[in-house]
Amino acid sequence: MATFNIRGKNIEITPPLREYVEKRVGKITKYFDIMDEISVLLSVEKERQIVEVTAEVGRGGLILRGQESTGDMYTSIDLVVEKLERQIHKQKTRLERRFRNGGMRAEAFAESKLQVEHDDDSDYPIVKTKHFVVKPMDVQEAIMQMNLLNHNFFVFRDATTEQICVVYKRTAGAYGLLEFDG
Repeated sequence: MATFNIRGKNIEITPPLREYVEKRVGKITKYFDIMDEISVLLSVEKERQIVEVTAEVGRGGLILRGQESTGDMYTSIDLVVEKLERQIHKQKTRLERRFRNGGMRAEAFAESKLQVEHDDDSDYPIVKTKHFVVKPMDVQEAIMQMNLLNHNFFVFRDATTEQICVVYKRTAGAYGLLEFDG
């Protein structure tokens, strides 16, 4: 069973709310043998009730992420679960192939630390810096990971060439690949 890390920002996490989150978000554990940790951030900003879920699957090898915002916290929780389940179903064939071929690979991104910097004198201020471990994978796996994270791009190390690469979504719905020399 996955462990839950439920936090609140501008909201108190009451026992009934915690139980509802664990029951509803816990539904995604049925798709995987190993689910390490599920982090849930519930926040309130003005009239918006926001739920952010990040789940580590297979000893950190895969990260699922979803976010929803409505005027009702319970509705936001339900919608984020639906979004995560749609992501899993959409990537079902690739996920099954990944598990069948020897299980999960080492984690694609391991966030080691988060630093916040802000330099008001700069023309282009850096407001957030993240550090990641870039793991080897093939292009198709990188695209799957990008889609599961619901991001527009994904940085990875090509398992064959060992080059740092970036896959990205193009506006027409196709994908692009950036390869770097050096």
